[in-house]
Amino acid sequence: MNQHPPAAMSIDVEDWFQVENLKSVVDRSSWDERESRVERNMNRMLDLMEERSITCTCFVLGWVAERFPDLVRRIASSGHEVASHGTNHDLIYSLSPEEFREDVKRSRDVLEDLVGQPVLGYRAPSFSITDWAIDILQELGFTYDSSAFPTVAHDRYGTLEGMSSGVPVSEIRPGFHEICVSCLHMGRRGFPWGGGGYFRMIPYGLFRSGVRRILSRGNPYVFYIHPWEIDPGQPRLSGLRKSHAFRHTVNLGRCERRWTSLLDDFTWTTMRSLLDDWLSSRA
Repeated sequence: MNQHPPAAMSIDVEDWFQVENLKSVVDRSSWDERESRVERNMNRMLDLMEERSITCTCFVLGWVAERFPDLVRRIASSGHEVASHGTNHDLIYSLSPEEFREDVKRSRDVLEDLVGQPVLGYRAPSFSITDWAIDILQELGFTYDSSAFPTVAHDRYGTLEGMSSGVPVSEIRPGFHEICVSCLHMGRRGFPWGGGGYFRMIPYGLFRSGVRRILSRGNPYVFYIHPWEIDPGQPRLSGLRKSHAFRHTVNLGRCERRWTSLLDDFTWTTMRSLLDDWLSSRA
């Protein structure tokens, strides 16, 4: 299959109880008491990619890395790119700049200690990126962010000045790039086509066609998924708003099968390699 333009596979490595949809019924202080399933689910995903000789970018939550260091080491030793998802999965705009700096630095430091190489990429929890956060990321040594989702209105996504669904990679500071999660282009905005609940809801054949349409226009494609999305056996919690429960649980039982089909149907690379290819094509 044609490798150009590239398609990048990315995994946001977090546990099932850390997602924003469950925050109203899961107190942060209870995390260490919850049944952790991230190691098992992530190892399953690593096995599936190893069978297909696929490498991806793993945006690892620092909280997970501190508790499952062997998982992070396996991710790196298998040839995947290790990047940061912050430490505590806080929405960026809920933090002060100094709190954000501390959160990201802590995650970067633990990941670099585990893998023995620089961590260059970052993705904000729930794509809650802000312009002021970019300056801090660059100061901390990151060279790219992949949190911009130039799509229709969403209650959690952040925004960056000047981003458009028609421009998948932008140099938003000298030497620092934003790699957008993919959308189907509709004017300056787009319909979400990069993974998550959208991937679980949209019929697979239609989703695959959308990916092909993005690639056929000469744009790279960026997909994201979480380990808990292939885990229909995860605990169910009471007291959730119906919309939040739906977002979190829709089609969990079908997601692993859909994801393996996606792995088979396209040629995948890491976010860093996608960026390198983009830059070299414009040199």
